[in-house]
Amino acid sequence: MVKVIFITAEGTRIEAEGEEGTSLLEAGQAANMPLEGTCEGQMACSTCHVIVDPDWFGKLAPASDDEEDMLDLAAAVERTSRLSCQILLTPALEGLVVRIPRESRDAQAY
Repeated sequence: MVKVIFITAEGTRIEAEGEEGTSLLEAGQAANMPLEGTCEGQMACSTCHVIVDPDWFGKLAPASDDEEDMLDLAAAVERTSRLSCQILLTPALEGLVVRIPRESRDAQAY
């Protein structure tokens, strides 16, 4: 298992785990983070947008052009924004820290 840390929009740190090879989106959903993932990881939406801690951003594989296009549609995008469905958990990402944007909404929770 790979441990990751989500920081909620309110500033609360939530530790979560995911199996190696699964997406950060799946780990976040299992930890009840407001990451909708409407397109189920097909990069057809931006509802799994997270902001990666700057110390971790350079350790991730670069975003594809398709991911960058989807991030253009996300609210509150920052320089270290990524789609959590495109980040696969590996041992090198043990302790990864990401923040949930304030504008995040999970329609599945309602």
